[in-house]
Amino acid sequence: MSLVINGLIILLFVWLLVRKIMPDKDVKQMTHDDLKKVMGDRKRQFVDVRTPDEYAGNHIKGFKNIPLHNLTTRLDELSKTKEIVLICQSGMRSNKASKILIKKGFAKVTNIQGGMASWKK
Repeated sequence: MSLVINGLIILLFVWLLVRKIMPDKDVKQMTHDDLKKVMGDRKRQFVDVRTPDEYAGNHIKGFKNIPLHNLTTRLDELSKTKEIVLICQSGMRSNKASKILIKKGFAKVTNIQGGMASWKK
């Protein structure tokens, strides 16, 4: 009996972990090549969710720095009518930010695959 319960606990843990890591179905994914094509588009908002120190060290021109830990308190800086394009260092924080924004009613959210770690000018 305890073996079954342990197995169920492990399955639940794995399911929760996969769900947390996987992109939300409502979040569009964009490659760096796609990003280069839309940079400067005024119909989009570009947001870097890394820390201010990470942003200061290296960022893509045109991206506004709103750290993930401040995102919910700075939602008023974002328009719900424009697409929001998110980036972080690896894609994990921007994926989390995407999920937060979807839950807060933002319909057009895009995550940059691979984040700044794979950015090439």
